[in-house]
Amino acid sequence: MKAYLLNDKDQPLVLTEVPDEPPAAGDVTVELRAAALNHRDVWIQQGNYHVLRYPVVPGADGAGVVTAVGEGVDAGLIGREVIINPGLSWGDSDVWAGPDFFPLGTPRNGTFAEKITIPAIQLANRPAHLDWEHAAALPLSGLTAFRAVASRARLKAGEKVLITGIGGGVALYAMQFALALGGEVYATSSSDDKAARVREIGVKGTANYRQDGWAHNLREQVPGGFDVIIDSAVGPGFQNLIELAAPGGRIAFLGFTAGGDIQMDVRPVYRKQVSILGTKMGSPRDFDAMVKLVNDKKIVPIVDRVMPMSQINEAYAIVDRGQQFGKIVLTPDF
Repeated sequence: MKAYLLNDKDQPLVLTEVPDEPPAAGDVTVELRAAALNHRDVWIQQGNYHVLRYPVVPGADGAGVVTAVGEGVDAGLIGREVIINPGLSWGDSDVWAGPDFFPLGTPRNGTFAEKITIPAIQLANRPAHLDWEHAAALPLSGLTAFRAVASRARLKAGEKVLITGIGGGVALYAMQFALALGGEVYATSSSDDKAARVREIGVKGTANYRQDGWAHNLREQVPGGFDVIIDSAVGPGFQNLIELAAPGGRIAFLGFTAGGDIQMDVRPVYRKQVSILGTKMGSPRDFDAMVKLVNDKKIVPIVDRVMPMSQINEAYAIVDRGQQFGKIVLTPDF
């Protein structure tokens, strides 16, 4: 089959013939109709990821049609339109991911290919209200955001939510899920244009975190503080988030793109009894609950653009520059 292969660090992806992988016991083969790009794919290309294997077919997100099943799998799945849960070997606990957990795209080959072989338990039906492109945009970022908002921070209707760095896939999903769950949502962004766009979607207030006084601006908008804060940077501004948290507030961080190595004054954490929660991707139960919410509320992922997979290296460059608002989706044109 044809696939886009990453042969080494800092190299472009190359269209390559790779061996077919017949489904083993418990597996299925999915012929992919669309795949989506995550910033994680760029980090893998740059060698800035904790698990690396080269050569590898990157890509965690995908949607397609089941074309073959392995031993022990119901043949009735053939022809089923599905999305793929990209998190494998989560483990037995819903509380944390076990040591064998990893997402598709490294070390196991991912979705930038004609087809993929995957355990049947990783599949969910494609939401009927989503086309292939929007369905493919959902899994990894949607799962990560859902676990942060619903499973870890346990957002309740009517609570005030702050989402930092709005514009990327995970932050936009956090916004959509928080709105769907009845939260009153605020956001930070470095882009006034992206801030204006999320206000049109339903975000009540915004602040530009590159401007002096951004935290004071938010404090004026929400004097009592935020019940839930979703962050992915854990940078120098993290202390401001602690100060912005309401008594009993929950701060869920789902990454540390600003480094994560910070000094922190814990006294307001103690005084206000703030919870600081680490979170990554999600369990199979989180994935099922996320898909249910998407179906129940008819949530449509925000897609920046759809590109043919032959333009995959251009798509990587766009994500690396942070020029997208939402997800970039790739459609096979082999």
